[in-house]
Amino acid sequence: MGVALPGLDIVGHEVVPLPKTRAGTLFGTGKIDELRTRLKAEEVELVLIDGPVTPVQQRNLEKEWKVKILDRTGLILEIFSDRAATREGVLQVELAALSYQRTRLVRAWTHLERQRGGLGFVGGPGETQIEADRRAIDERINKIKTQLNKTVKTRELHRAARAKVPFPIVALVGYTNAGKSTLFNRLTGADVMVKDMLFATLDPTMRSVELPDGVEIIMSDTVGFISDLPTQLVAAFRATLEEVLSADLTLHVRDISHPETESQARDVRAILGDLGVEDSIKTLEVWNKLDLVDEDLRSSLSNKADRDDAIFLTSALTGAGMEDLLAAISHEVTEATTDDVVTFGFDEGKKRAWLFEQDVVTSENATEDGFALHVTWSAKQKARFEKL
Repeated sequence: MGVALPGLDIVGHEVVPLPKTRAGTLFGTGKIDELRTRLKAEEVELVLIDGPVTPVQQRNLEKEWKVKILDRTGLILEIFSDRAATREGVLQVELAALSYQRTRLVRAWTHLERQRGGLGFVGGPGETQIEADRRAIDERINKIKTQLNKTVKTRELHRAARAKVPFPIVALVGYTNAGKSTLFNRLTGADVMVKDMLFATLDPTMRSVELPDGVEIIMSDTVGFISDLPTQLVAAFRATLEEVLSADLTLHVRDISHPETESQARDVRAILGDLGVEDSIKTLEVWNKLDLVDEDLRSSLSNKADRDDAIFLTSALTGAGMEDLLAAISHEVTEATTDDVVTFGFDEGKKRAWLFEQDVVTSENATEDGFALHVTWSAKQKARFEKL
Protein backbone atom coordinates (compact mmCIF):
# COMPACT_ATOMS: atom_id res chain seq x y z
CA MET A 1 0.00 0.00 0.00
CA GLY A 2 3.01 2.25 -0.21
CA VAL A 3 3.43 3.21 3.46
CA ALA A 4 5.33 1.51 6.26
CA LEU A 5 3.04 0.15 8.93
CA PRO A 6 3.91 1.22 12.50
CA GLY A 7 4.69 -1.58 14.92
CA LEU A 8 5.57 -4.06 12.17
CA ASP A 9 9.03 -4.98 10.92
CA ILE A 10 8.67 -5.70 7.20
CA VAL A 11 11.22 -8.40 6.27
CA GLY A 12 10.19 -8.92 2.63
CA HIS A 13 7.53 -8.84 -0.02
CA GLU A 14 6.81 -10.69 -3.25
CA VAL A 15 4.41 -10.46 -6.18
CA VAL A 16 3.10 -13.97 -6.86
CA PRO A 17 1.51 -14.47 -10.31
CA LEU A 18 -1.66 -16.56 -10.02
CA PRO A 19 -2.72 -17.96 -13.39
CA LYS A 20 -5.18 -20.08 -11.41
CA THR A 21 -6.27 -19.67 -7.79
CA ARG A 22 -6.66 -22.81 -5.69
CA ALA A 23 -10.01 -22.93 -3.88
CA GLY A 24 -8.52 -24.46 -0.74
CA THR A 25 -5.06 -22.87 -0.53
CA LEU A 26 -4.99 -19.92 -2.99
CA PHE A 27 -1.42 -20.85 -4.07
CA GLY A 28 -0.10 -24.03 -5.64
CA THR A 29 1.72 -26.69 -3.62
CA GLY A 30 5.19 -25.67 -4.86
CA LYS A 31 4.73 -22.01 -3.93
CA ILE A 32 3.32 -22.95 -0.51
CA ASP A 33 6.39 -25.11 0.22
CA GLU A 34 8.76 -22.40 -1.02
CA LEU A 35 7.14 -19.70 1.10
CA ARG A 36 6.99 -22.00 4.15
CA THR A 37 10.77 -22.34 4.01
CA ARG A 38 11.30 -18.58 3.67
CA LEU A 39 8.84 -17.72 6.43
CA LYS A 40 10.45 -20.18 8.84
CA ALA A 41 13.97 -19.00 8.03
CA GLU A 42 13.09 -15.36 8.65
CA GLU A 43 10.93 -16.16 11.72
CA VAL A 44 7.90 -14.42 10.21
CA GLU A 45 4.84 -14.19 12.45
CA LEU A 46 2.39 -12.31 10.21
CA VAL A 47 1.74 -12.55 6.46
CA LEU A 48 -0.26 -9.85 4.65
CA ILE A 49 -1.94 -10.81 1.38
CA ASP A 50 -2.98 -7.79 -0.70
CA GLY A 51 -6.25 -9.22 -1.97
CA PRO A 52 -9.24 -11.30 -0.91
CA VAL A 53 -8.61 -14.56 0.96
CA THR A 54 -11.50 -16.92 1.73
CA PRO A 55 -11.99 -18.31 5.25
CA VAL A 56 -10.98 -21.80 4.07
CA GLN A 57 -7.86 -20.48 2.32
CA GLN A 58 -6.87 -18.50 5.40
CA ARG A 59 -7.36 -21.50 7.69
CA ASN A 60 -5.35 -23.84 5.46
CA LEU A 61 -2.48 -21.39 4.88
CA GLU A 62 -2.19 -20.68 8.61
CA LYS A 63 -1.98 -24.44 9.20
CA GLU A 64 0.68 -24.84 6.53
CA TRP A 65 2.84 -21.85 7.48
CA LYS A 66 2.17 -21.64 11.25
CA VAL A 67 1.68 -17.86 10.99
CA LYS A 68 -1.16 -15.35 11.33
CA ILE A 69 -2.61 -14.24 7.98
CA LEU A 70 -4.46 -11.04 7.16
CA ASP A 71 -5.98 -10.29 3.78
CA ARG A 72 -6.52 -6.76 2.44
CA THR A 73 -9.85 -6.32 4.22
CA GLY A 74 -8.51 -7.68 7.50
CA LEU A 75 -5.49 -5.37 7.39
CA ILE A 76 -7.57 -2.28 6.67
CA LEU A 77 -9.91 -3.18 9.52
CA GLU A 78 -6.94 -3.51 11.87
CA ILE A 79 -5.68 -0.07 10.85
CA PHE A 80 -9.16 1.47 11.10
CA SER A 81 -9.70 0.05 14.59
CA ASP A 82 -6.41 1.62 15.69
CA ARG A 83 -7.27 5.05 14.22
CA ALA A 84 -10.95 5.58 15.13
CA ALA A 85 -11.26 8.30 17.74
CA THR A 86 -14.90 9.37 18.02
CA ARG A 87 -17.79 7.27 19.29
CA GLU A 88 -19.24 7.05 15.79
CA GLY A 89 -15.90 6.07 14.28
CA VAL A 90 -15.47 3.24 16.80
CA LEU A 91 -18.99 1.97 16.07
CA GLN A 92 -18.42 2.12 12.31
CA VAL A 93 -15.24 0.08 12.68
CA GLU A 94 -16.94 -2.52 14.88
CA LEU A 95 -19.84 -2.82 12.44
CA ALA A 96 -17.49 -3.42 9.52
CA ALA A 97 -15.41 -5.89 11.55
CA LEU A 98 -18.47 -7.89 12.62
CA SER A 99 -19.77 -8.06 9.04
CA TYR A 100 -16.35 -9.36 7.98
CA GLN A 101 -16.10 -11.78 10.90
CA ARG A 102 -19.57 -13.19 10.25
CA THR A 103 -18.41 -14.63 6.92
CA ARG A 104 -15.39 -16.29 8.53
CA LEU A 105 -16.92 -18.21 11.41
CA VAL A 106 -15.70 -21.48 9.92
CA ARG A 107 -12.22 -20.60 11.23
CA ALA A 108 -13.30 -20.28 14.84
CA TRP A 109 -14.61 -23.84 15.14
CA THR A 110 -12.17 -26.06 13.23
CA HIS A 111 -11.72 -28.18 16.38
CA LEU A 112 -15.38 -29.23 16.13
CA GLU A 113 -15.28 -30.35 12.51
CA ARG A 114 -14.77 -33.99 13.40
CA GLN A 115 -17.99 -33.86 15.49
CA ARG A 116 -20.21 -32.99 12.53
CA GLY A 117 -22.20 -36.16 12.23
CA GLY A 118 -25.75 -36.89 11.17
CA LEU A 119 -26.93 -37.90 7.72
CA GLY A 120 -25.16 -35.21 5.79
CA PHE A 121 -28.03 -32.73 5.91
CA VAL A 122 -28.46 -32.48 9.68
CA GLY A 123 -25.83 -30.30 11.35
CA GLY A 124 -23.75 -31.60 14.19
CA PRO A 125 -22.51 -29.74 17.29
CA GLY A 126 -20.02 -27.70 15.24
CA GLU A 127 -22.68 -26.21 13.05
CA THR A 128 -24.87 -25.54 16.06
CA GLN A 129 -22.06 -23.55 17.68
CA ILE A 130 -21.43 -21.60 14.46
CA GLU A 131 -25.11 -20.70 14.22
CA ALA A 132 -25.10 -19.57 17.86
CA ASP A 133 -22.07 -17.42 17.12
CA ARG A 134 -23.76 -15.99 14.05
CA ARG A 135 -26.86 -15.09 16.06
CA ALA A 136 -24.70 -13.35 18.67
CA ILE A 137 -22.96 -11.35 15.94
CA ASP A 138 -26.30 -10.45 14.33
CA GLU A 139 -27.64 -9.20 17.66
CA ARG A 140 -24.54 -7.04 18.19
CA ILE A 141 -24.80 -5.69 14.61
CA ASN A 142 -28.43 -4.68 15.21
CA LYS A 143 -27.48 -2.89 18.44
CA ILE A 144 -24.67 -1.00 16.69
CA LYS A 145 -26.99 0.01 13.84
CA THR A 146 -29.46 1.39 16.39
CA GLN A 147 -26.70 3.40 18.05
CA LEU A 148 -25.41 4.63 14.69
CA ASN A 149 -28.89 5.77 13.67
CA LYS A 150 -28.90 8.02 16.73
CA THR A 151 -25.51 9.52 15.81
CA VAL A 152 -26.68 10.00 12.22
CA LYS A 153 -29.69 11.98 13.45
CA THR A 154 -27.40 14.07 15.66
CA ARG A 155 -25.10 14.75 12.71
CA GLU A 156 -28.08 15.75 10.57
CA LEU A 157 -29.14 18.23 13.26
CA HIS A 158 -25.62 19.66 13.32
CA ARG A 159 -25.65 19.92 9.52
CA ALA A 160 -29.03 21.65 9.61
CA ALA A 161 -27.68 24.08 12.21
CA ARG A 162 -24.68 24.82 10.00
CA ALA A 163 -27.00 25.42 7.04
CA LYS A 164 -28.47 28.35 8.95
CA VAL A 165 -25.02 29.90 9.26
CA PRO A 166 -24.04 31.71 6.06
CA PHE A 167 -20.52 30.23 6.02
CA PRO A 168 -19.44 28.18 2.98
CA ILE A 169 -18.13 24.66 3.65
CA VAL A 170 -14.82 23.59 2.06
CA ALA A 171 -14.06 19.83 2.22
CA LEU A 172 -10.62 18.27 1.83
CA VAL A 173 -10.69 14.96 -0.03
CA GLY A 174 -7.93 12.74 -1.37
CA TYR A 175 -6.13 9.44 -1.27
CA THR A 176 -4.95 8.27 2.14
CA ASN A 177 -1.62 9.82 3.23
CA ALA A 178 -1.84 12.62 0.64
CA GLY A 179 -1.22 15.26 3.32
CA LYS A 180 -4.79 16.43 3.91
CA SER A 181 -4.44 16.76 7.68
CA THR A 182 -1.15 18.65 7.37
CA LEU A 183 -2.85 21.04 4.93
CA PHE A 184 -5.87 21.28 7.25
CA ASN A 185 -3.61 22.23 10.16
CA ARG A 186 -1.72 24.74 8.01
CA LEU A 187 -4.92 26.46 6.88
CA THR A 188 -6.85 26.34 10.14
CA GLY A 189 -4.21 26.44 12.85
CA ALA A 190 -5.75 23.27 14.28
CA ASP A 191 -3.82 20.40 15.83
CA VAL A 192 -5.17 17.35 13.99
CA MET A 193 -3.03 14.20 14.24
CA VAL A 194 -0.55 14.15 11.37
CA LYS A 195 1.56 11.06 10.75
CA ASP A 196 3.06 9.26 7.76
CA MET A 197 0.55 6.43 7.99
CA LEU A 198 -2.54 5.03 6.31
CA PHE A 199 -5.89 6.42 7.48
CA ALA A 200 -4.46 8.78 10.11
CA THR A 201 -7.82 10.59 9.86
CA LEU A 202 -10.99 8.50 10.14
CA ASP A 203 -13.50 10.89 11.65
CA PRO A 204 -14.54 14.15 9.96
CA THR A 205 -12.93 17.18 11.59
CA MET A 206 -14.36 20.68 11.06
CA ARG A 207 -12.95 24.11 11.90
CA SER A 208 -13.98 27.69 11.21
CA VAL A 209 -11.42 29.64 9.17
CA GLU A 210 -11.20 33.34 8.34
CA LEU A 211 -9.52 33.84 4.96
CA PRO A 212 -7.06 36.73 4.44
CA ASP A 213 -9.74 38.88 2.79
CA GLY A 214 -12.11 38.44 5.73
CA VAL A 215 -14.34 35.74 4.22
CA GLU A 216 -15.27 33.07 6.79
CA ILE A 217 -15.54 29.39 5.84
CA ILE A 218 -15.92 26.04 7.57
CA MET A 219 -13.20 23.58 6.56
CA SER A 220 -13.69 19.81 6.83
CA ASP A 221 -10.96 17.13 6.84
CA THR A 222 -12.25 13.72 5.71
CA VAL A 223 -11.19 10.07 5.71
CA GLY A 224 -8.56 9.18 3.11
CA PHE A 225 -9.64 7.13 0.10
CA ILE A 226 -8.02 3.91 -1.06
CA SER A 227 -8.37 1.74 -4.14
CA ASP A 228 -10.47 -1.43 -4.01
CA LEU A 229 -12.03 -0.50 -0.68
CA PRO A 230 -13.68 -3.64 0.75
CA THR A 231 -17.47 -3.80 0.47
CA GLN A 232 -18.01 -3.79 4.24
CA LEU A 233 -16.01 -0.58 4.56
CA VAL A 234 -17.70 1.23 1.69
CA ALA A 235 -21.02 0.88 3.51
CA ALA A 236 -19.64 1.52 7.00
CA PHE A 237 -17.64 4.65 6.17
CA ARG A 238 -19.96 6.24 3.63
CA ALA A 239 -21.30 8.35 6.52
CA THR A 240 -17.90 9.98 7.02
CA LEU A 241 -18.06 11.22 3.43
CA GLU A 242 -21.54 12.71 3.77
CA GLU A 243 -19.93 15.97 4.86
CA VAL A 244 -18.55 16.28 1.32
CA LEU A 245 -22.06 16.23 -0.14
CA SER A 246 -22.99 19.37 1.80
CA ALA A 247 -19.80 21.21 0.80
CA ASP A 248 -19.72 24.31 -1.37
CA LEU A 249 -16.19 23.52 -2.59
CA THR A 250 -13.93 20.46 -2.47
CA LEU A 251 -10.14 20.47 -2.48
CA HIS A 252 -8.77 17.26 -4.00
CA VAL A 253 -5.40 16.92 -2.26
CA ARG A 254 -2.87 14.79 -4.14
CA ASP A 255 0.56 13.54 -3.10
CA ILE A 256 2.20 14.73 -6.31
CA SER A 257 5.50 13.07 -5.32
CA HIS A 258 3.93 9.60 -5.24
CA PRO A 259 4.80 7.41 -8.25
CA GLU A 260 1.16 6.31 -8.54
CA THR A 261 -0.39 9.76 -8.06
CA GLU A 262 -2.38 9.52 -11.32
CA SER A 263 -4.02 6.19 -10.47
CA GLN A 264 -4.72 7.42 -6.94
CA ALA A 265 -6.42 10.52 -8.39
CA ARG A 266 -8.58 8.32 -10.65
CA ASP A 267 -9.65 6.24 -7.63
CA VAL A 268 -10.65 9.39 -5.73
CA ARG A 269 -12.59 10.78 -8.70
CA ALA A 270 -14.39 7.46 -9.11
CA ILE A 271 -15.52 7.44 -5.46
CA LEU A 272 -16.57 11.10 -5.65
CA GLY A 273 -18.49 10.28 -8.83
CA ASP A 274 -20.27 7.41 -7.07
CA LEU A 275 -21.28 9.84 -4.32
CA GLY A 276 -22.54 12.31 -6.92
CA VAL A 277 -20.02 14.95 -5.80
CA GLU A 278 -18.11 15.85 -8.95
CA ASP A 279 -21.21 16.73 -10.95
CA SER A 280 -22.57 19.22 -8.46
CA ILE A 281 -19.66 20.67 -6.49
CA LYS A 282 -16.73 22.71 -7.75
CA THR A 283 -13.38 20.96 -7.17
CA LEU A 284 -9.87 22.41 -7.07
CA GLU A 285 -6.83 20.10 -7.33
CA VAL A 286 -4.12 20.69 -4.74
CA TRP A 287 -0.86 19.07 -5.86
CA ASN A 288 0.75 18.68 -2.47
CA LYS A 289 4.21 17.59 -1.18
CA LEU A 290 5.99 19.79 -3.71
CA ASP A 291 8.98 19.79 -1.35
CA LEU A 292 9.58 16.11 -2.19
CA VAL A 293 9.92 16.45 -5.99
CA ASP A 294 13.10 17.31 -7.90
CA GLU A 295 13.65 20.49 -9.91
CA ASP A 296 12.87 18.95 -13.32
CA LEU A 297 9.53 17.51 -12.17
CA ARG A 298 8.69 20.73 -10.34
CA SER A 299 9.22 22.73 -13.55
CA SER A 300 6.97 20.34 -15.48
CA LEU A 301 4.26 20.51 -12.82
CA SER A 302 4.44 24.32 -12.78
CA ASN A 303 3.85 24.42 -16.53
CA LYS A 304 0.74 22.23 -16.15
CA ALA A 305 -0.59 24.34 -13.27
CA ASP A 306 -0.03 27.54 -15.26
CA ARG A 307 -2.34 26.20 -17.97
CA ASP A 308 -5.14 25.15 -15.58
CA ASP A 309 -6.78 27.57 -13.14
CA ALA A 310 -8.07 24.67 -11.02
CA ILE A 311 -4.60 23.26 -10.17
CA PHE A 312 -2.45 24.57 -7.28
CA LEU A 313 1.07 23.49 -6.32
CA THR A 314 1.61 23.40 -2.57
CA SER A 315 3.71 22.06 0.24
CA ALA A 316 1.59 21.89 3.37
CA LEU A 317 4.79 21.15 5.27
CA THR A 318 6.68 24.32 4.24
CA GLY A 319 3.68 26.54 3.47
CA ALA A 320 4.58 27.00 -0.20
CA GLY A 321 1.63 27.90 -2.43
CA MET A 322 -0.76 28.69 0.43
CA GLU A 323 -1.33 32.31 -0.58
CA ASP A 324 -2.55 31.43 -4.09
CA LEU A 325 -4.69 28.56 -2.77
CA LEU A 326 -6.39 30.75 -0.16
CA ALA A 327 -7.11 33.42 -2.77
CA ALA A 328 -8.68 30.80 -5.04
CA ILE A 329 -10.82 29.40 -2.19
CA SER A 330 -12.05 32.89 -1.40
CA HIS A 331 -12.88 33.55 -5.05
CA GLU A 332 -14.80 30.28 -5.41
CA VAL A 333 -16.90 30.60 -2.25
CA THR A 334 -17.70 34.29 -2.61
CA GLU A 335 -20.97 34.28 -4.49
CA ALA A 336 -22.41 37.13 -6.52
CA THR A 337 -25.29 38.80 -4.68
CA THR A 338 -28.44 40.53 -5.84
CA ASP A 339 -30.78 43.05 -4.21
CA ASP A 340 -34.45 42.08 -3.78
CA VAL A 341 -37.56 43.12 -1.88
CA VAL A 342 -39.37 40.29 -0.08
CA THR A 343 -42.92 40.71 1.21
CA PHE A 344 -44.95 38.38 3.43
CA GLY A 345 -47.75 38.43 5.96
CA PHE A 346 -47.76 38.85 9.72
CA ASP A 347 -48.28 35.08 10.13
CA GLU A 348 -44.97 34.27 8.37
CA GLY A 349 -42.66 35.19 11.22
CA LYS A 350 -40.42 32.15 10.64
CA LYS A 351 -39.44 33.43 7.20
CA ARG A 352 -38.64 36.85 8.60
CA ALA A 353 -36.54 35.32 11.39
CA TRP A 354 -34.65 33.15 8.87
CA LEU A 355 -33.70 36.18 6.79
CA PHE A 356 -32.31 37.95 9.85
CA GLU A 357 -30.40 34.77 10.83
CA GLN A 358 -28.78 34.83 7.40
CA ASP A 359 -27.76 38.47 7.92
CA VAL A 360 -29.08 39.46 4.48
CA VAL A 361 -31.62 42.14 5.54
CA THR A 362 -30.58 45.73 4.73
CA SER A 363 -33.85 47.43 5.73
CA GLU A 364 -37.43 46.61 6.76
CA ASN A 365 -40.75 48.39 6.30
CA ALA A 366 -44.17 47.51 7.68
CA THR A 367 -47.06 47.20 5.25
CA GLU A 368 -50.82 46.88 5.72
CA ASP A 369 -50.59 43.12 5.26
CA GLY A 370 -47.23 42.34 6.83
CA PHE A 371 -43.56 43.14 6.11
CA ALA A 372 -41.43 44.33 3.21
CA LEU A 373 -37.76 43.46 3.64
CA HIS A 374 -34.94 44.74 1.43
CA VAL A 375 -32.35 41.95 1.17
CA THR A 376 -28.95 41.41 -0.42
CA TRP A 377 -28.45 37.69 -0.90
CA SER A 378 -26.85 34.98 -3.01
CA ALA A 379 -28.68 32.70 -5.41
CA LYS A 380 -28.21 29.82 -2.96
CA GLN A 381 -29.75 31.79 -0.07
CA LYS A 382 -32.65 32.82 -2.28
CA ALA A 383 -33.26 29.20 -3.26
CA ARG A 384 -33.19 28.12 0.40
CA PHE A 385 -35.66 30.85 1.30
CA GLU A 386 -38.08 29.75 -1.42
CA LYS A 387 -38.08 26.23 0.07
CA LEU A 388 -39.21 27.48 3.49
